[in-house]
Amino acid sequence: MEREQHISVEVIDLRSLNPYDWEAITSSVQKTSRVIVAYEDSLSWGYGAEIAARIADQLFQNLDAPVRRVAAKDTFVAYQPLLENVILPQAADLYRTMKEVAEY
Repeated sequence: MEREQHISVEVIDLRSLNPYDWEAITSSVQKTSRVIVAYEDSLSWGYGAEIAARIADQLFQNLDAPVRRVAAKDTFVAYQPLLENVILPQAADLYRTMKEVAEY
């Protein structure tokens, strides 16, 4: 993103989901004013959805753009490699979303 679009991105790898590092998330949102929650679970009803909802609920005043999610499609898990690439989030999906959020 920085090389092609001149957009600097901060990445947080939570490493743990219970407990997760809410202080790191808060600090990043306050610093960047934007959030993309990227995860391989289904888009709906998963940890990423809950984290995005908490950010939108508790850190709304710090946001300059909507919280976006990049995740797997809400469908059954495919184990065939070509289908797996269609269902799971890919680098191109994340890149496109980062660009859209930066341009908001």
